[in-house]
Amino acid sequence: MTNELQGLLPILIPIVALELILMIVALVKLFKHPEEVKGSMLVWALVIVFFNIIGPVAFLIFGRKK
Repeated sequence: MTNELQGLLPILIPIVALELILMIVALVKLFKHPEEVKGSMLVWALVIVFFNIIGPVAFLIFGRKK
């Protein structure tokens, strides 16, 4: 089982890093510029945090007025 995990680490580490970077960028934009948010900030924060890669991307595409 350890060998299987070690084989997956080169794939998982970049995905987790991308997920964290997207989440941080989306949350910073959400709370730094609340006047640019379409809809509820609370709902967007929950979407960003709980829907991993899809949530932050959805916010950056659809959740901002500009």
